[in-house]
Amino acid sequence: MTSSVYLTSVRADSVRSIVALGLMEALKGRHARVGLFRPLVDTLAQPDTLVELLRTRCGTDQSWSDPLGVSFEQYHQAPDQARTQILQRYRAIARQCDTVIVLGSDYRGQGGGEELGINAQVAADLGLPVLLVVGADGWNTGEVLPRTKVAIGTMTAHHASVVAVVANRCVPEDLGAIRDELTHLDVPAYAIPESHYVTAPSLREAMAAIGGKLLAGDETGLDTEALTVQVAAMNADALLARLAPGGVVVMSGGRAGALSAVLAAAGHEGFATPAGIVLTDGLMPSDSVARLVATSPLPVIATELTADAVLVRLRAMRPQVLAGATRKIEAALALFTENTDSAKLLDAIDRFTPGVITPLAFQANLVERAQADKKRIVLPESEDARVLEAAARVLALGAADITLLGIPEVVQARAKTLGLDLAAARIQDPAATDLVEPFAEKFAELRKKKGVTIDQARETMKSGTYIGTMMIYTGQADGMVSGACHTTADTIRPSFQIIKTKPGSKIVSSVFLMAMADRVLAFGDCAVNPNPTAEELADIAVTSAATAQAFGIDPRVAMLSYSTGTSGKGPDVDLVTEATALAKAAAPDLAIDGPIQFDAAVVPSVAATKMPDSPVAGRATVFVFPSLEAGNICYKAVQRSSGALAIGPVLQGLNKPVNDLSRGATPDDIVNTIIITAIQAAA
Repeated sequence: MTSSVYLTSVRADSVRSIVALGLMEALKGRHARVGLFRPLVDTLAQPDTLVELLRTRCGTDQSWSDPLGVSFEQYHQAPDQARTQILQRYRAIARQCDTVIVLGSDYRGQGGGEELGINAQVAADLGLPVLLVVGADGWNTGEVLPRTKVAIGTMTAHHASVVAVVANRCVPEDLGAIRDELTHLDVPAYAIPESHYVTAPSLREAMAAIGGKLLAGDETGLDTEALTVQVAAMNADALLARLAPGGVVVMSGGRAGALSAVLAAAGHEGFATPAGIVLTDGLMPSDSVARLVATSPLPVIATELTADAVLVRLRAMRPQVLAGATRKIEAALALFTENTDSAKLLDAIDRFTPGVITPLAFQANLVERAQADKKRIVLPESEDARVLEAAARVLALGAADITLLGIPEVVQARAKTLGLDLAAARIQDPAATDLVEPFAEKFAELRKKKGVTIDQARETMKSGTYIGTMMIYTGQADGMVSGACHTTADTIRPSFQIIKTKPGSKIVSSVFLMAMADRVLAFGDCAVNPNPTAEELADIAVTSAATAQAFGIDPRVAMLSYSTGTSGKGPDVDLVTEATALAKAAAPDLAIDGPIQFDAAVVPSVAATKMPDSPVAGRATVFVFPSLEAGNICYKAVQRSSGALAIGPVLQGLNKPVNDLSRGATPDDIVNTIIITAIQAAA
């Protein structure tokens, strides 16, 4: 959804609704269905005011709750789970719309810098460009640009991309100077002046804030904006001289003279007409004054609060535009139209190409791919609680159909003890005669040239990994995941003997998918082949590129060495040089280069110096290590020092997918490996 956008502000009271309304109208000019999504809200139990304002104008049939993601409470209790829910909710809405306006949070009681970072992280997860609203209220001219740069820096640090900036609520006299300052940004930037008419609360909002009730006056007058607040603490003469047009006059209900004077002056030439009157302290006027109040052309509101308490509440009101405030909405739209270039703004959004994929987004992509073409994965280690938990989670996601090898009654009893739902799993007793005997016969036939007898085959079929592999071979399963309790050899050996390698693949190798903070890389081979020959290294390179592409990574292959280009000599460099040539010959359309050092492969400035004409240097995505030792050390160093999510090892080169787990695998690792295996099976 390249035209979708994440609209967020830098702090509270930015009156983002002005920009949101203008953006909504602009998008409606280009798209038939403009959707709304609010990732983080204070509560899911009631409508969100900004969503309600836009929902009445977007032309879609979203209910009040449809656009809401998670509450801040949910986010702080389980951030990763909340981010996953946000991503799933957004994608569900995006599939039904042409474009989506994603509305950042409101900074209600949250730390400003922390909350801006949360918004940036969510925008990065969603892969959306950010339209940043900078509320300049209370800032002088020289503060707007540096504070905007700090906010953009926070966004960038969390891997979000700001494509445009709107400085809102600028002091009108400073508008030209602020616009000049904003030209120093690298993105389109606009400045909108403060409009007290738009930001002032209506009398209706003010009445709600002070717990008041309408005592007299036409109710339609409650929709009038309260531009100022004035406490009537002086005598009637002084009060009349100081009346402000559109203001709210706050006084005790017992001040008959002041109240009578304001009511008498309302609407008369020569006197300013206030928006309304608030009577405090729960005091009502005398009967004679009450008759005058009853004929008031102004709304008269009564409250139990003191004048000081009324002032505190009214000054604490946040400026906003609410649904139904027709005049405010029209004024807000006019402000946006007059002070921005909508076409240029939308073009900046449309041109955005996501250059970042977060680990969470990558995992979500994998789940969606697995769900789209569900495959049958066999798990031979049902005695392990981690495997059972992972199986239950995969089934709940609908990412694969699961077969567990084990005695059904024992597995179900263990699942019940663990509080897991495995009702949708197929549980197969691996010792069942009707399974073992046919498999033993087939295995003996496959291995007869190796001298395997039927008795030996029956003995071999006592192993769950052999049963699982035979299920794949005979079409009862599409892939297998093992290794939580078994060695790598126990997991892989049956596949070598039964499934064998794909045509054209010389060896079985592996890659780790390394989900970094902002990208996904492929590292191979880090798990299978200790000291590959040049031919084997070339095979690993071509196969790893194909695996990377299957998981949405644009393959640019770096053949790693301690030397870049022709700068080094020796047998280790010669090995990589030869392997690079063989890989290029085997896959001439593949972007591949080597020998190359890791820094030259990933850092553009280093690449420009060491290998300036390379199609790979500085932007490699697939890294082929010259030995298992180098690869294994590197992937673990990156995983542990950078916090990268390492998914794998993903075995490649087999006719059907079998993947190995570390014996220290977590349930998360097992879930990821099952999903990876399902996607391989679908491919």
